[in-house]
Amino acid sequence: MIAFFFRKNGPVATVALEDRRTVNAKWYITICLPEVIDEIRKNNRKRRIILHHDNASSHKATQTNDYLKEKKIELMNHCPYSPDLSPNDFFLFPFVKNKMRGQRFTAPEEAVEAFKKHVFEIATSEWNKCFDDWFIRMQKCIILQGEYFEKQ
Repeated sequence: MIAFFFRKNGPVATVALEDRRTVNAKWYITICLPEVIDEIRKNNRKRRIILHHDNASSHKATQTNDYLKEKKIELMNHCPYSPDLSPNDFFLFPFVKNKMRGQRFTAPEEAVEAFKKHVFEIATSEWNKCFDDWFIRMQKCIILQGEYFEKQ
């Protein structure tokens, strides 16, 4: 499992989950988020950060919300059951899945490295297009009052 964070012009950080463990709030706030926040703020310690989380339990946990408040990080809301609003679901995973189709790996670390390689090959223009599409999708969601719209 890989936690992946990106912004409009491309990748910010990838954090691999080691030893086939599951993602939980403790891992998310002690290992994942500190690495991501450090990377985002490395050139500007006071930089404003707004995260878009989906509704995964590690994202919704009280400990996670407390941690984000402490670090002065804002969250964008995400409608329940809305894979059409997650850039990972509508852009990143399908893109990488297509690139990795048919490949075989002898170790989980190989798969992680292949994933990273393909992600870092994505052109800035594609990341920009993803974000433009994301805003259009958000507008559709608002117009449809949170209803699923991918097939409409």
